Amino acid sequence: MARISNGMITGLNILTLLMAFSAIGFSLWFHVKPESPCQRVFKTPLLAVGAALLVVSLAGLVGSWCRVSFLLWLYLFVLFVLILALMVFTVFTIIVTNKGVGNAVSGKGVGDHRLGDYSNWLQKYVINAKNWDEIKSCLVDVKLCQRIESGKGEDYYKHHMPPILSGCCKPPNYCGFHFQNATFWTMPKTGPAVPNPDCKTWSNVQKELCFDCQSCKTAVLNNIKREWRLLALINIAIIVFVIIIYSVGCCALRNNRHGYQKQRRHP
Repeated sequence: MARISNGMITGLNILTLLMAFSAIGFSLWFHVKPESPCQRVFKTPLLAVGAALLVVSLAGLVGSWCRVSFLLWLYLFVLFVLILALMVFTVFTIIVTNKGVGNAVSGKGVGDHRLGDYSNWLQKYVINAKNWDEIKSCLVDVKLCQRIESGKGEDYYKHHMPPILSGCCKPPNYCGFHFQNATFWTMPKTGPAVPNPDCKTWSNVQKELCFDCQSCKTAVLNNIKREWRLLALINIAIIVFVIIIYSVGCCALRNNRHGYQKQRRHP
């Protein structure tokens, strides 16, 4: 049993060590090559995660392979903190993506989605000037609006587009703009049909379009909400996996202590 638990910890830490080198490698690659706005967001987090995994994996690897109890204690402590952090983050993710926590209904949105459908924290986190500028740069960088199918009629662009494209790549339907092509709309001579800020925010400049519209921000919030709910499910699976590793690590630590006691009794 002693060899099995120590061997399992050794194997798992070799796997996480490879993951650490991969994360550090991608981060360094982003530092060396010309970066896009989207890649800039991942640079520092990847390096931090890679460095943390490297330190923890080395502690677990040396502690289990060389039977160094202090390093295993350190390894288990970090795993315990990680389990708590994942639990807190998972609960937090579920709370901020719960539709019921949205307070005031703004009346602005895409389809059935309005800013009021989302928690105040999620709105402030995404829509604040700094974060939104980065998100907007990513939307432009990935050429979001070039994904719109060409050759479709005006009815398609008004009723059949995915929310993220409808909210960011065209003016809202209630503005009453005249369709020219997928990303070019003209305002009626009498002005927009309703005095909504999004109607004035729309621009035919391809790097601007409706990226600063409330409809675009609402569509992005909707995507983030769905992704965070998926992340919560993934976190639950990770928590179960880390708890298993933690249990095996406890067995390995106990085996190290028993082995040390036997050496003292039978020098």
